[in-house]
Order: sequence, then structure tokens, then C-alpha cells
Amino acid sequence: MSSFGSCLTMIRAAILAAALSMSLPVASRAGELQAKLDYCKTCHGLSGQGYRGYFPMPRLAGQQQEYLENQLRAFVERRRINPIMANVAHALSPSMVSGLSSHFQHLNPKPIGGAPSHSSPAGRQIFNEGLPEANVPACSACHGSDGHGQNEIPRLAGQLYEYMVGQLTGWSKVRGQGTSVDTSAVMAPTAHNMSRSQIEAVAAYVSTLP
Repeated sequence: MSSFGSCLTMIRAAILAAALSMSLPVASRAGELQAKLDYCKTCHGLSGQGYRGYFPMPRLAGQQQEYLENQLRAFVERRRINPIMANVAHALSPSMVSGLSSHFQHLNPKPIGGAPSHSSPAGRQIFNEGLPEANVPACSACHGSDGHGQNEIPRLAGQLYEYMVGQLTGWSKVRGQGTSVDTSAVMAPTAHNMSRSQIEAVAAYVSTLP
């Protein structure tokens, strides 16, 4: 083989080796992301649809990416209290947080339902009109008429009834903790000004939204 041919062979081998070395980290990152997704799905459902158990697990499917990223950081910074999620979120790199949030945003399974239907009409009225006498604005004003939210404002559509009730009735205990500003803290006065029956009505209504 000529010296030129040997040189060309060496160049090709170097290019192939470089390509392989670049592809391995990509494959590794993809595998790591899939492993984290599999872990999330053990609690939040195979399609991120949520899970109705002893502890209701929230729907992540279709959730706004920016909101998910903000809330994972809130768990790490103890602005949102949940021992399990604090430990889970603390182990995630910023790129993994973005990857997980993006994945769940693009899922859209049907709501799992199961909420009491008798209170849904009252919930629809509160969602669309608010409670002026209690200084409670319409949910749709921020979360959209379809309940899908936008950017840092979360999607409510299809969220589990039990989870919504639990979050709204215990908002001041689990949200907006610490010294850092948490955008979700704006919900504190709204949740405080709603009665239990009004919270249940809104939760029943949004749980049916696709």
C-alpha cells in the first residue's frame, strides 16, 4: 500500500473513532433519561396520567415545561415541601430536569376521571367566573379557558381530583416556603378564600377537561 493510501486509511480510522466517541455520551444520556422516566412512571403512571392510590400522584402529562422545571427546583430549595420529591429532584442535573419536563409536556393521555359529578357544574362556574364576593378570580383568567396553562402557569386540565383537593386545602403548608420567591405563592390567598366545597367543585370540573 502506498504511503498516501496508508495515510488515508489512518485518517478514516481517526474520523470513525472520533464519531464513535461522540456518539457514546449521547447514547449514555439517552439511557440515563429513559431510566429516570421509568422511575417517574412507577408513581405517576405509564403515560404520566397520574395514579389514584393511598397517596394521589399528580398528572404530569401535558404539564407546562417551565412549570415542571420551576417546581422541581422548588423541591430542591425546600420552597415546596415533599420529602420524597425533594430527594428525587436533588439528584437531577439541570439538563435532566429539562429533559424530563419536556418529555412529560408532550404526553396527552385521557383524564382518568373518577371525580364526583354532582359538583362539576358549580366548579365550572367558579373556574370561568371566580367568586367576586370572596376575592377569588376566575381560574381561567390565568390557567386559560381550556385549563392548559402557559409557561410558568400550570395545566389543570385532567389533573386528579384527589390531588387537586389536597393541594388547594393544604396550600400554605406545602407551597411558597423558604426565602426565595415562588411564583406559585400567588395562589395562597386564592386557596385560603375558598371553602372546602368550592375547592372540591373546581377540582371535580378541571379533572374532566381533556
